[in-house]
Amino acid sequence: MIKLSNIALRRGTQLLFERVSLDLHPGEKIGLVGDNGTGKSSLFDLIRGELHSDTGDITLPPDLRISHVAQETPSSDQSALDYVLDGDAEFRNVQTALDRAQHDGERSAALFAKMDEIDGYSAPSKAAKLLSGLGFPAEHHGSSTRSFSGGWRVRLNLAQALMKPSDLLLLDEPTNHLDLDAIVWLEEWLKKYSGTLMVISHDRDFIDGACKRILHIDNCGIRTYSGNYTQFERTRAERLSNEQALFERQQKKIAHMESFIKRFRYKASKAKQAQSRIKALEKLQQSAPAHSGSPFQFEFGTCDRLSDPVVKMEAVDAGYDGNAVLKNVNLSLSGGDRIGLLGANGAGKSTLIKLIEGEILPMTGGRQKAKHLTTGYFAQHQLELLDPNLSPMQQFQKSFPAATPQEIRNFLGGFNFQGDRVDELIGPFSGGEKARLVLAMIIYSRPNLLLLDEPTNHLDMEMRHALTVAMQSYEGAIILVSHDRSLLNAVTDDLVLIQNSQVTPFKDDINAYLRLLRQKTGQGADPQGNASASRHNDSLTKKQKRQQTAQKRAQLKPARDRIRELERSMEKLGRKISELDSILQNPETYETESTARLAKLMQDKSALEGDLSKTESGWYAAAEELENLERELVSSQ
Repeated sequence: MIKLSNIALRRGTQLLFERVSLDLHPGEKIGLVGDNGTGKSSLFDLIRGELHSDTGDITLPPDLRISHVAQETPSSDQSALDYVLDGDAEFRNVQTALDRAQHDGERSAALFAKMDEIDGYSAPSKAAKLLSGLGFPAEHHGSSTRSFSGGWRVRLNLAQALMKPSDLLLLDEPTNHLDLDAIVWLEEWLKKYSGTLMVISHDRDFIDGACKRILHIDNCGIRTYSGNYTQFERTRAERLSNEQALFERQQKKIAHMESFIKRFRYKASKAKQAQSRIKALEKLQQSAPAHSGSPFQFEFGTCDRLSDPVVKMEAVDAGYDGNAVLKNVNLSLSGGDRIGLLGANGAGKSTLIKLIEGEILPMTGGRQKAKHLTTGYFAQHQLELLDPNLSPMQQFQKSFPAATPQEIRNFLGGFNFQGDRVDELIGPFSGGEKARLVLAMIIYSRPNLLLLDEPTNHLDMEMRHALTVAMQSYEGAIILVSHDRSLLNAVTDDLVLIQNSQVTPFKDDINAYLRLLRQKTGQGADPQGNASASRHNDSLTKKQKRQQTAQKRAQLKPARDRIRELERSMEKLGRKISELDSILQNPETYETESTARLAKLMQDKSALEGDLSKTESGWYAAAEELENLERELVSSQ
């Protein structure tokens, strides 16, 4: 048992906890929740011994094995599989000892017995399953860690943490860089984990599925609740409802949600997704009192209505560098449509949004849009477009020169940019603060089409709730990609599945899709439940199947060769950039080189970084194409 006794903890001048006492029992699955900055990650650091309490004691069992996700991002020639295997230090130690004891028969025999005792012979298989579960195709298990982008490297760190034998597993925002398929897999893995789990997450459905106890950090204390996040929110809402000072505000929020439910219920068809949305709205209404103290108060203004279709695509192929990620897309989007995009990572969800936005153009086919279409486009790279040398006030004035300073202050206040915060530089802002600012700018612009690609990444529970509620009154069309199941349920009326380069309607609700994901065995299961395709395959002769399989295998080689070529280019560019970095970081360079020479070095580095960015984009597209081909191969067998 882990025991915290009368703990007080400060970070700098800020008091995070005082008089906190807790008992954490073996095998418990615990969700740690609270506003940003309340000390969730600091509690993890305290348990790990990275921080020491100001007062009180923490007692850990002797020899407690703790696993957590490393913050450092791997970048080396080591393969992904080997990097994950490094998580099991005992396996690696025995493996190294065996290599050294090759000519010592007695020592080798003892080490082979030890390897059997620690189940080391199955370690490579376990590592491969972790990689596959987190979305890494088998072809990439042998790729070097440096070949993966930042988000995929975070997944590598997570896989390594899960590989480590542990009694206590600490996970801080593990779903941030995962798609829905990987989240469902992780949720199922954690249910089977035999040790004690503590997880920090702003994904309420993930906590609901993985945790049976909630620790809520609030007002420098930690209150414990039995049950999952939904039960915690209900219990907390009941407690807050009894506090008279908040009663009137709560009732207004409840009535606000009731108006959405009634309006939607009378318009809804009997489709399952429509009924799922009604249930999600009722759930929002029930939890409204728990959010009465939220610092976020905003809503979408009225937007211009457009004649239908808002966007129309016919027989469109789209992709990158001549490689089609999506094929034969036929889509007609009307004003007021609310569509959620489903599909595995790399299937083409972001590509479809970029196609609708006009960020990429069709390779073939036609794309039309309404004359006065105004899009509000949110993607993670939008955060990088903010000027770090401006304040939120200046950024708004630059984008909306007609707005008065007071109007901007009032509007930004609803996104919790209060007082002097609106005049501070954006550069040091957290990812969540930058995401809030980008969303504020989108909402202020009153678009008639919202394109949202993972908008809740970096957002805390309160901001997610406020965004979900605000989107109920939005009058335009919505295309949404999100691994936040609550948001998908509450916001979308229809679902579209992107699979095998095809864009097709999904005729059931998100819960049916989740059930299919859980049933997947990795053998090419079809989330659409396409029985006709199965019958077609059964009707093929063995010779026809062999011919189809051979054709698809033949397509794999050029795709793999292209990826290897791009990887070699990335490595070469990376080495050149590193060489220039070494020169530019050396103080002697600035003493011996002329100004013109320094400028040339910096220009060369900038050009190489541009080439690397383009090459990485090509690699992503090629990887998506290969993944689609591999899926087609599996389904044809």
